[in-house]
Amino acid sequence: MGFPLDIPGLIDSLARKLLYAWVRPQVFPPDVAELGLDPAKPVCYVMQDRRYSNILVLLEQTERAGLPPARAPLKAGTVTAKRSFFFLTRAQAFTAPARYRYGHSPLLIRLVKTSMADAGMDVQLVPVNILWGRSPRVQDSILKALFAETWRPPGHLRQLMAVLLHGRGLLVRFNAPLSLREFVDEGLDEERTLRKLSRTLRVHFRRQRQAAIGPDISHRHTQVEAVLATPAVRTAIAAEAAESTAPTADVEARARKLALEIPSDFSYGVIRALELFLNWLWNHLYDGIAVHNFEVVSHIAPGNGIVYLPCHRSHVDYLLLSFIIFQRGLTPPHIAAGANLNMPLIGPVLRRGGAFFLRRSFKGDPLYAAIFHEYLHLMLSRGFSVEYFLEGGRSRSGRMLAPRTGILGMTVRSFLRDHGRPLVFVPVYVGYEKLLEGRSFVAELEGKPKRRESLWRVLAMAGRIRREFGRVHVNFGRPLALGEFLDGFKPGWAEEDVGAGAAWVRQATDAAADELTRRINEAAVVNPINLIALALLATPKHCIDECTLQRMIGHYQALQTQVPYGPMAVPCLEDAADIVATAERLDAVERVGHALGDLFRVPPAQAALLAYFRNNVLHLFALPAVIACLVGHNPCIDRRRFDDAIVDICLLLHAELFLRWPPEDLPAVVEAALAVMSERGLVRQQGEQLRAPEVNSPEFAELRLLGETIRPTLQRHFLTLALLQRYGSGRLTRKALEEKGHLLAQRLAMLYEVNQAEFSEQSLFAGVVGNLLAAGLLSEDAQGRLLFDRGISVPAERTEFLLPAEVRQTARRLAANEEG
Repeated sequence: MGFPLDIPGLIDSLARKLLYAWVRPQVFPPDVAELGLDPAKPVCYVMQDRRYSNILVLLEQTERAGLPPARAPLKAGTVTAKRSFFFLTRAQAFTAPARYRYGHSPLLIRLVKTSMADAGMDVQLVPVNILWGRSPRVQDSILKALFAETWRPPGHLRQLMAVLLHGRGLLVRFNAPLSLREFVDEGLDEERTLRKLSRTLRVHFRRQRQAAIGPDISHRHTQVEAVLATPAVRTAIAAEAAESTAPTADVEARARKLALEIPSDFSYGVIRALELFLNWLWNHLYDGIAVHNFEVVSHIAPGNGIVYLPCHRSHVDYLLLSFIIFQRGLTPPHIAAGANLNMPLIGPVLRRGGAFFLRRSFKGDPLYAAIFHEYLHLMLSRGFSVEYFLEGGRSRSGRMLAPRTGILGMTVRSFLRDHGRPLVFVPVYVGYEKLLEGRSFVAELEGKPKRRESLWRVLAMAGRIRREFGRVHVNFGRPLALGEFLDGFKPGWAEEDVGAGAAWVRQATDAAADELTRRINEAAVVNPINLIALALLATPKHCIDECTLQRMIGHYQALQTQVPYGPMAVPCLEDAADIVATAERLDAVERVGHALGDLFRVPPAQAALLAYFRNNVLHLFALPAVIACLVGHNPCIDRRRFDDAIVDICLLLHAELFLRWPPEDLPAVVEAALAVMSERGLVRQQGEQLRAPEVNSPEFAELRLLGETIRPTLQRHFLTLALLQRYGSGRLTRKALEEKGHLLAQRLAMLYEVNQAEFSEQSLFAGVVGNLLAAGLLSEDAQGRLLFDRGISVPAERTEFLLPAEVRQTARRLAANEEG
């Protein structure tokens, strides 16, 4: 509700004096003669929105500048008004359609009507911009940034805070007058003249505001109406009204409510406030943030739409990525966030920081699905950068999760609808040395239910801000241009009329998801905690002497640098002693003094957490670890048998670890890895045979430790294959096999003290089964039962001779005795 304009003169005067005891306006132009006002013609000032503080500023500044006073009555022809100003917009509830805000001012209607009847009448319309705080980007205070000028009309409390915080930064700009007569003389009818004049004034205010605070990219404010007007949403509304027999108006109201539930409400003020807050937070949480290969983004940003695809390890991910992008001069992306984060206080801040919210499932609500699809298409087609997580949720194990292709499929279909602007996916790897959510992840892996997000959990986490969390690495991987990818997958795609159920689009989406997941993994950054976890968790009791620990770190570093996983992977080149010191400082390991030399061990509470960091980079060392397993458990192995086993085993591991090598590239990579391992004394090549070092040598022990890195993964595959052979073809469904593998792995872990919380995780068994299906070793019949032939015995044999005899025998016995 606006303030009445007939404020008694005394109250008016007192309010102005009180206001100007605080504010110090900067007025443009400094010399009002530059406006070129005609003293013979009446002047009427135009402001964009009705705000009491702005009225007071206008009244005061017109008198101080010697302009025709705004508080004086307006007389123009037969039109009279108590004051010489009006507002371009009307006060309106936010949930109402945006068009109602732009109803014409009654005074403007009277002026146009009268001037059309009186050819000698003219009025000088002077637009006046009044901005409190101007650009949030230049603010140095979180509060000032939050309450700086935005595109969103402020409420009374927000406006009061803006006056208090930005009174000394007030900007008042009087602009060159518009002649009402010039618009009337164009010969348009009254309604069209009013629309053109209002549109001209709106464009003027928009340009002035954009120059001061940046462009308006608040979707909630500008694009909800566009989404609701699309044919797809109108069709969904009509379908729901017909199906439910509800009045169309009720369905439209529900559609509007859903549309307001989804979009971001981007605010430069909140973005700047978050930048200041996060800069403080990172300095208190981390030793530093290392950014790698950002030039990838700088190169493609001009002229391309960008979809950022980071791995999802923590709630910090999206805050960190937006911070980095904004700090480097690019607009932060709009981030797809789960509706569970749309909680009191936190949700509105995230929304204004660029988050848009989506439900976990669209099933059963086609109207919601249609609205979300159209909103995403609107953002992408207009070139806004977007961010979402292919994994769906945060990884609890530290591995890349299998991609969920729902929102990726929407992105592909959006591009097929409108591919005038190129669209590029940018994979992003985020690596931590310590996680804020680490303990809760371990608890969930141990079977405890996932806790719902809440404001109290966020506040509780704030108490950990002073703890040490090491360094964070953010690496931008190889971009994937969607148009080029589709050219290779489906030549001529641009000329096709893609129907709603085109099978090739689903196949292309799945292929793109696999490729993008591999590229995220390919951009992995190895940090000291990753190396410590790889070395220590391979030992039987998670304890190792200092010399062996440093030698194992040296082996991993040599493999990293001499056999790089991919062009974007970043190795850890720190000295081994410094790496150990970092792990000690972050409480990842503890030093145990001993007369024969210090030992390092993993505290019992840290073992599961360290497994998380080992899994972050397991794929980088999977191939050398498989080589070590083969040679370590088969001290003399024929090269042909070795090569066949490598191909089959990597085929099994491919989907779980998203390995980057196709089968034809494996021989060259294997040769390079063998050369490094031979140079370091871990493997001996004699003619057509590969031999392990002498059993009593330190190198043999180190070879076995390197192989232990991958052994738990291979055990899962072996257990799955043993269950299949035990039951036979057509006896188990996919779900039953996953469940049985999960239960038997739990038992095996207890028998052999496997101190890895994720070892028996059911989702990992789901990945194993999915890999076997993708490789064609399994298939499903109409009832969902798994079918296979004798070919399944080949990979079973390959994994069998990678494992110790006692593990093989126990696994077979458990599978044979399993009754469920």
